[in-house]
Parts: sequence; C-alpha cells; structure tokens
Amino acid sequence: MNGEDPAERPDYITTVINGLERYNPEAVGTLESYLQEQCDQKFADCNANRTLLKLYQLNPDRMKDEVVTNILVKAMTQFPSSQFTLALHLINPSAASSGELHEAITKLRSLNSQLQGAQYADFWADLDGDDLCADLIADISGFEDLVRERIATLVSHAFREIQLSHMVSWLGFNEDKTRKFLTEVAGWTIDDDGTVKIPSNPDNEAKKSEIREDVNVDQFARVIRRSWEETV
Repeated sequence: MNGEDPAERPDYITTVINGLERYNPEAVGTLESYLQEQCDQKFADCNANRTLLKLYQLNPDRMKDEVVTNILVKAMTQFPSSQFTLALHLINPSAASSGELHEAITKLRSLNSQLQGAQYADFWADLDGDDLCADLIADISGFEDLVRERIATLVSHAFREIQLSHMVSWLGFNEDKTRKFLTEVAGWTIDDDGTVKIPSNPDNEAKKSEIREDVNVDQFARVIRRSWEETV
C-alpha cells in the first residue's frame, strides 16, 4: 500500500504537485476531481490531497467540508501511518473549530486513533453504531473492505497462527463472513479447531539473530593482564 506516491497517479497531477500549479487557485478543481477518482477506484494519493488542503489554506473561500472529510477518510485507510495526522494539521483551525466540520473531524480522529492503536473491535462498534460515521464514509467506495484488507495484512506481518475468534472481532464480521473473507480474500486456511493458519512471509518468519563481537589481540591481552594483576 503506497498512499504517498501511488502508481495510479496521472502525469498531470504530478505536474501540479511538483510545479508552480500547486499555488494556482484554479488547480483546486483539478485536485478535487482527482480525489473523487481516488474515492471511486479504491486508491489513495495523500501527497496530492495535502496539496489540495494547502490550496484551501491559501483560498479559504474554496474549501468544501465534504472534500476535507473525504481526504481524512482516505488518509485513515493508510493506517498505521502518519498520513491522517499530516492531513489534519493542514486544515485551517478557524474553519474546523466549530459546526459540522468540527464534529466530523472529532469523530474521524477517534476512529483513526482506534485503527492506529489496533483497537479494531472498538472501531467496528463505533462505525456500525453511528449515523455520522455512515455519512462520513459514504463517498469512499469499499471503505470497509479497505480497512479489513489492511487489518489482515498487518496480522499476517505478526502471526503465523491466530484464533478465528480474534479475527471475528477484529474484522467486524460474524463467523461465517469471517471464514469466507479469510479463505477467499486473504487466502488463509482454517483448521477444524478454529486455528487460522497464515502463510509464511518475510515479516512473520522467525529470523536467526547473530551477535558478533570483534575483540582484537591487544584488547584481550589487557583483560588477561588486569585479571592477573588483581589476583596477585
């Protein structure tokens, strides 16, 4: 997952980000349209989205609350990372200090904190039980799928085996849907006793650590001499 410089980024967006166009108010519409592409096509370009937030800082009359929240939601899907915080710090404090945008940002900060802290069960409970959350993620195609896929990826980095009950909680599914997701999407296997088997990969393989200390002859001689002197 590369939310900083994704392969999907078109050349004209690269030109905006890296050139003088990033200061041009007319680039706002271009970057807003590109954000919509990200929302529809399930990828994120946090670099481009931060450029849009910077333009909003320079041109506050052009800022749209729903665009700001969509940027934050897309950044949230990159957990664990600093993308959400980087975007948050570019939002004009005066615009986000009250009203609906303030309420939305407060909710998104809470959800992002749960994902960052691997509090996945709490995340799904809040997401499923709040109408505001439903509104905030409505424009992000496949948001829940993206989060579940990211959770599975992170689990695969840390475990070779895990109990199915944990994955039920962490994925926010019932057991049948969790089984289907783990076998068909993640490609894992589940034993009859409920043990989920995760294929080995460079992150979850046990690695032999080698500790090597180089001691030259002079250092060794000093140690022996000091030990001899202390016994005399």
